[in-house]
Amino acid sequence: MDALGNRGKCAGPCRLSYKLLENDNIIDSGYLLNTRDLCGLDYLPSLINSGVKCLKIEGRMKSPEYVATVTRIYRKYIDLAYSKNDFVVEPEDRKTLLQVFNRGMSSSGHLDNSTNKNLVYKEKPNNMGLFIGTITKYNANKGHITIKLQEKLCIGDTISVENEAGSYTVSELMDKKTNIKDTSIGQTVTIGRMKGNIKVGDKIYRLSSKELSIQAKNSYQKENKQVALNCVVNIKKDLPISISVTSCSNLNLYKDLVITYNLDYIPEEAKNRPLNKETIIKQISKTSSTPYYFKNIKINLDDNLFLPKLSILNELRRHALINIESVALSRIHRNIPDTFLSYQNRIKNTTLSNMRNFANNKISSTINKNVKTSLLLNILHSDWEYSKLENIDNVYIPLKYFTNKKYSSVLKTLSKKFDTYIYMPTIIKSNYKNLFLANAEDAIKKYDIQGFVISNICNIKLLNNLFSDLNKYFKIIANYTFNVYNTQTVLELKKLGVSTFTISPELDKQTLNNLCNYNYLQKELIVYGKTPLLNINYCLLRRS
Repeated sequence: MDALGNRGKCAGPCRLSYKLLENDNIIDSGYLLNTRDLCGLDYLPSLINSGVKCLKIEGRMKSPEYVATVTRIYRKYIDLAYSKNDFVVEPEDRKTLLQVFNRGMSSSGHLDNSTNKNLVYKEKPNNMGLFIGTITKYNANKGHITIKLQEKLCIGDTISVENEAGSYTVSELMDKKTNIKDTSIGQTVTIGRMKGNIKVGDKIYRLSSKELSIQAKNSYQKENKQVALNCVVNIKKDLPISISVTSCSNLNLYKDLVITYNLDYIPEEAKNRPLNKETIIKQISKTSSTPYYFKNIKINLDDNLFLPKLSILNELRRHALINIESVALSRIHRNIPDTFLSYQNRIKNTTLSNMRNFANNKISSTINKNVKTSLLLNILHSDWEYSKLENIDNVYIPLKYFTNKKYSSVLKTLSKKFDTYIYMPTIIKSNYKNLFLANAEDAIKKYDIQGFVISNICNIKLLNNLFSDLNKYFKIIANYTFNVYNTQTVLELKKLGVSTFTISPELDKQTLNNLCNYNYLQKELIVYGKTPLLNINYCLLRRS
C-alpha cells in the first residue's frame, strides 16, 4: 500500500505492458492502461465559471523546466479567461505543452466525452516528443540520416527514432555538406552520428528542445523571479527602529506599493562597539529565501547606538517583507460565482476554536465492544444461502442487483437479516444516473434500505435530488475512495451529511492513529478483501 498514487508514491502499474486475454487467447497487447496526459487548457473559461478555484498541475517526477513551462502557459490563459478578451489558445503554446512532455499527444479526457481510443495510448508509456519529420535517406556507414523538417531543430536538442528505445542528443547538423547550429521549418537537413535499428521511412521525434529548456530555466532563476525593492532603515536615538519599503516592480501586484513597519524596540547607547551602516546593510540584505531583493538600501543611523542582537534587524526585515507580500496578495481579486459563495463562507467559519474542540473530542483508548462488521457483496449469487451468514451487521450491495428480478429473493433475505445499503460506484455516467433515479426509490420501498455507501461528493448531490430529507431517513457512508487524510476532511464530510467514513488503506500508522482518536464521525476500516489497484472510466474491450 505504500506505493499508491493518491499519496504521490505511485509505482506506475498503468505504465506497464499488458496482454488482454479472452478464453486464453490474446486479443490485445501493449500499454493498455497508459492514459494520455490530461490537457484542460481549452476548458479554462468553463472550469472557472463552474466555480473551480484551484488547478492541479502534475509536477511529480517531472523536471523543473516542465513545471515552469506548464505553469507559465496555464497562468497566461487563466488570466485571459478572467479578462474580457476572446479566449483563443495560440497554436505555438499548444505545441510547447506537447514538446515539454506528452504521452501520445494529450487528451481533454471526459471534459469533452472523449472516446476510449482518445483516452489511452498503448504504443509507448513515456514521453513521445514532438514529431519533426520522416527519414528520407540513411547512410549506415557514416551514421547520417536525412529528413525534411516539420519543426525546428538545433544542436543540443534530444531526438528519438520511432523504433528505438533510446534517445540521442543532436551534436552534428548539416545542410548538404555545411555544418549548421539550427534550422527552420521545411528545411532538409542531415543529422550525423546516428546508430541503431534505423531505416528510411522511420519517424523522428524531438523529445526536448534546448531553446525551450533554456527559456524555462531562465524563468525560474533567482535573479528573474525576485521582486526588486528599495528600503530606508531608521535607527534613531530614543525612537523605535523602523523600515520603509518601496517596490520597484511594474507588476500589478507590486506597482506603487509602499509599506512602513515600526519594530517595538528602542536602540541602546553603545558602550564600546557602536552599530555601523555596513552591518545593518548586511543583515537587511539577507532575502535569499524570499521572492524579493533590495536594490537600494538607505540607512539613517544616529551616532553611538547599539543593538544587543543582530536578530533584531532580521526581525525588522522579516516583518517588512511579510507586510509587502500581504498587501500584494490583497490586490488579487477573482470574481467567484454566486453559487460558491455559501461554500466560501462556510470555510471561513471554520475557526481554530472549532478545530481545537474537534481535537479534544477523543474516543476512549479501550476496546470498543460495539464494533460492527460490514460485508461488501460485489458479486451476488442468486442461489447462495446468505441466511447462514453469521457475525455480520451490515451488507453493501451494488445497485445493479436491485434492478434484476433474479435477485429479489436473495435481497429480501439479506435486508431482513442485516442492515442493507446501496453501494454506489466510483465513476458515475449518465446511464447510471438514469438507472439510479428509476430504481432507487422502488428498491428502498421493497427491501428496507438503511442508507448508501457513496464514493464521491457527486453522489450526495444525486441523492439529495431524489430525497428531500436524505439524512433524516438514511445513513450516508463515505467509501475509502474519499481518501480521508486529516480531521478537516472529516469535519467537511459531516457538514455534507456523512455519518460514517471508511479509512483510506493508504494511510501510514501515525495518520491512522490520529484519525482513529477522533469521535466526530463513525469509522470503518477495511480488514479483508481485494482493493482495486485503480479506477478507470475506460473499457479495454471497446475500440471506439
